[in-house]
Order: sequence, then C-alpha cells, then structure tokens
Amino acid sequence: MKVKSRRHIAVLGSTGSIGRNCLDVAARFPDRFQVVGLTAGRNVRLLADQAAAFRPRLLAVQGPEEARELERLLGSNRQAEIAWGEEGLIRVAAMAEAETVVSAVVGATGLKPTWTAVLAGKRVALANKETLVMAGELVMNEARASGAEILPVDSEHSAIFQVLAGQDPAHVKRLILTASGGPFLDLPAASLAAITPDQALAHPKWRMGSKISVDSATLMNKGLEAIEARWLFGLSWDKIHIHVHPQSIVHSMVEFVDGSVLAQLGRPDMRVPIAYALSYPERLPLGLPGLDLPRAEPLTFAEPDEERFPCLALALTAGRRGGTGPAALSAANEVAVASFLAGELAFPDIAAVVAEVLAANGAEPLAGLEQAVAADSAARLKAGEIIERIKGDRGQC
Repeated sequence: MKVKSRRHIAVLGSTGSIGRNCLDVAARFPDRFQVVGLTAGRNVRLLADQAAAFRPRLLAVQGPEEARELERLLGSNRQAEIAWGEEGLIRVAAMAEAETVVSAVVGATGLKPTWTAVLAGKRVALANKETLVMAGELVMNEARASGAEILPVDSEHSAIFQVLAGQDPAHVKRLILTASGGPFLDLPAASLAAITPDQALAHPKWRMGSKISVDSATLMNKGLEAIEARWLFGLSWDKIHIHVHPQSIVHSMVEFVDGSVLAQLGRPDMRVPIAYALSYPERLPLGLPGLDLPRAEPLTFAEPDEERFPCLALALTAGRRGGTGPAALSAANEVAVASFLAGELAFPDIAAVVAEVLAANGAEPLAGLEQAVAADSAARLKAGEIIERIKGDRGQC
C-alpha cells in the first residue's frame, strides 16, 4: 500500500477559533499534515505555544513589538523565522512549501494574503469571508487562471460544496443557506437597544470569535455568506435563499430542478468542514460524536425577519448591486462591530452606521483589487465619522 506524503499547510490566523480548530485537526493526523507557517495578531503567547508544538518554519505577528515578544518567548529553542505586519502575512501565504493555505484571518486584513495564495495556485481553505465579499469576482477569475483550489471552511458553504459534488450546475434550482438566528432570534424588537456585548457574544450553538459572534447576532454574517456563495458557486442572486434554522443541524441545502432537496447534516463542530477542506476529496476519521437524530431536538425552519435584523437586508442589497458596495459594507460593519464591543454604540447602531456608509459611498464597478482596498479604507473613515457623531449626540467622551 502506497504511503501518502504529508500535506504542508500554513495557517493564517492560527490563534483564532478557526485556526485553533485547524491545528486540532492537524494534531490528530500528524502523518497527513505538516504545519510550515503560522500567523497571529497580538496573541503572541498562544502563538509561541503553537510554534513549540508544530515547529513551523515561518511565523508572523501584527507588529515589531509582538515580534520581539515572540522572540523572547521562544528563546534559544526558536527555529522559525519571525516576520510581522501585512508583509509577514503575505510571506507566510506565499511560502513555496505550503501546498495549502488556511485563510482564517478576521476582516479585510485577510484579503491580500489570500490573494497571494490564489496567485500562487495553492489550495486555499477559505474561512476569511472578506476575501470574496470585497473582491469575489476578481478572486474567482484569478483562481481559474492560476489553477488555485478555493475550498470553503464555513460550515454552510462546505455543506453546499459537498452536496454539489458530481452534480450538474444546470440542474440547481436554488441554494438554501441556513442561519441559526443568533441569540436574539425571539427577543422583542423593543429590547434590542439594551443588548450588551456579553449577550451578543453568547451564541447558543457555536463557539466563535467576537466579531463573527456579533455578526451572527445581527444576521450580517448570513448576508456576507450569501455574497460569498454568489461567487463560490457562480449562481445568480435569484438562486440564493436563506432559512433560519436555530438547531444548526442542517448546515445548508440545495434544491434541484426536479424538486429534490439534498442537505448536509451534522453536529455543530467546525473541525468537520475544516478537515474536509484540508483532506478533500478524502474524509478523515475525526473520532467526534456522531449525529443522533432520534434524540435531537425538532428541526425547524423559518424565513428571516429583515426588518428586525436590518443588517441582513443591507448585505443582500449591497451584494446584488455589486461593485465596490460589498467592500464598503464589510468595512463599515467591521468598524461598527468593534465600536459596539467597546461599549461606544448600541446594538441597533451597527446597522445604522452601515446603512449611512452605504448611502454615502455608493458602488462603482470593480476593476481591480486596489479599488476594493480603497473602498474599504474610505468606508472605514466614513464609519468612524458617523460613530463620533453618534457618541457626541449622546454626550460620550
């Protein structure tokens, strides 16, 4: 029996939720995966622990101060080179020995390093939503030209990817993305203004990073995923639908022209879609608890309420308009969520900030990557101005 060689992987954002789960999968299969590069922002201590466990050749952190701290923590046992900043992220993404790049950086910071991996024709296990939200058409066109594989890590997109395997795209009637609805699905609209950051971070089914947890609470996350699906699967907007499914067992569905609906089901555990993206087309025996349907809670589905959760409507509108609009949407949301988590904005203000930025910035046809980056920068500035005005109106310092 032929022994398979190990696949070399680089993980962008290794200290976040996706990154940690990715390394958990890699640790379970040391004969299948070798970690050659890791990046983090400011969580230098955890990165140092990961470096000691996996012994990568290149590490990258946010800035020179974090690089010096990482060097101190690694001490005389350090074998990896240390880089920092955007250049460091790009260097890890471009590593010649990294056959697979896991893009798990949160926010627009992930765009350029992911683009670098695509240009190099690598397999990209994509968890960074902003890459396809900001520049989906450009990225997918470049992937076709370079031969890069873009495999989804989000559970919803992984579900659709699995269901579509071997299917004729012409037979697809619609994709149905499922949304948990977040922690405030049944909360009266009048109570949304009093929501605290701690409440928004308490997702009932998934354990995620702070930004994506808030996006799940506002349903912005599902709007961003709809934009991703548009480009990942090359389908028109009229074929992309969203159902609220609080149990998070059905990860997404595809309806075909003959009326058949195929779904991918499983317990809510991100290691499953991560492992599939890393090992595709194989499946790995993860040893995780299976889905026990007779003992599962009843599965329910509903249409999303875009009036109570306007972030979803804003994202879908921006996605349909296209151009630089989705980049502006993503940037404004990122700034507004950070301000909410800092206690500067009320929960409903997130949507208000995003709506005002989109109204002010418009949407131009997207011709190149730098144009998406410029739209992101302009939206951040505008969002900051709006937030300062809101704080001033409320007498905040």
